[in-house]
Amino acid sequence: MRNPIGKKVVDIKPSGIRKFFDIVQETEGAISLGVGEPDFDTPWHIRDEGIYSLEKGRTFYTSNSGLKELRQEVSNYIKRTQNVTYDPLKEIFITVGGSEAIDLALRAMVDPGDEVLIPQPSYVSYEPCAILADAVPVIIELKEENQFRLTAEEVLEKVTDKTKILVLPFPNNPTGAVMGKEDLEAIAKVVIEKDLFVISDEIYSELTYNGKHVSIVSLPGMKERTILINGFSKAYAMTGWRLGYACGPEEIMKQMIKIHQFAIMCAPTTSQYAAVEALKNGDEDVRIMREEYNHRRRYLLNEFKRLGLPCFEPFGAFYVFPSIKKFGMSSDEFCTRLLKEEKLAVVPGTAFGDCGEGFIRISYAYSLDNLKLAMERLENFIKKIN
Repeated sequence: MRNPIGKKVVDIKPSGIRKFFDIVQETEGAISLGVGEPDFDTPWHIRDEGIYSLEKGRTFYTSNSGLKELRQEVSNYIKRTQNVTYDPLKEIFITVGGSEAIDLALRAMVDPGDEVLIPQPSYVSYEPCAILADAVPVIIELKEENQFRLTAEEVLEKVTDKTKILVLPFPNNPTGAVMGKEDLEAIAKVVIEKDLFVISDEIYSELTYNGKHVSIVSLPGMKERTILINGFSKAYAMTGWRLGYACGPEEIMKQMIKIHQFAIMCAPTTSQYAAVEALKNGDEDVRIMREEYNHRRRYLLNEFKRLGLPCFEPFGAFYVFPSIKKFGMSSDEFCTRLLKEEKLAVVPGTAFGDCGEGFIRISYAYSLDNLKLAMERLENFIKKIN
């Protein structure tokens, strides 16, 4: 029988995050700091709005673009946080999580052979989605000495006449790195000079700890060159609601919606009603959760210092990315042994690109009690291997 599976799909490696997540499920008594999912419940007033929408029988399709009211609230949110105006009818649409928006943006914008610049370490979906869109992923290795920020020089080194898109994944998963306004201005200059487009994944925009998040769309000349992607999973603890959004030029949005129309139809209706409430009245919830994450972040950094585990200070998302190079073992070996010997699961840095070798990702989207117990187990492991 003919092979029913496409070669480019077979060649894509499964997610390294899920590999360890699956092992944890089979390990009794294991503590996992591996999955980037808030431990908070979705705030009650947001859940209540979803319940109310069901009670009122609002179980119909929305438009392919999403509820008009939600798109208006997204527009209001970006205006008040970035002072940038998007037309809710033509420049915004609602997706099934930010992940769908990444996939749609790449499929809508690239032709076979176009090059997509992807800084790594970074979220696991960018490279596979580029390959599935028949683009050529070109990896930019972020450096610890730059606090894993992207520099204009690094972009210039990789640009060719085939380069079309730069993925901008900040605040960053897995490193927690953020880009300041000056960093973004230097990147924007290269993007404009080289006639590139940007996919800016800002899903962690509300989780920054050293000042306000700055989006590249707020810089002159960049709104028309950027697809801004965001969502509700991280800031509002709404991972299971599966809701995100994309904002960008009308001509690109039209093509993204076309693919969305045939593949998805529309995002979940109940989730959309809940998201309207989140954007209208959820700022205080976000503030409270952000303060708790920051408390956990500082705790882990202090613990790493006590344990002699090198780690730059991350100012975004809810991850730390300590170096384990001094122990003389690969990231995969370190994480495998840590899970087997101490029943503590963290993620190898290589799950986020080859340049993540020598690092591990630890999520602090877990309670302080869990983090304290995890640090006891990590300390036991380090004493054994030192």
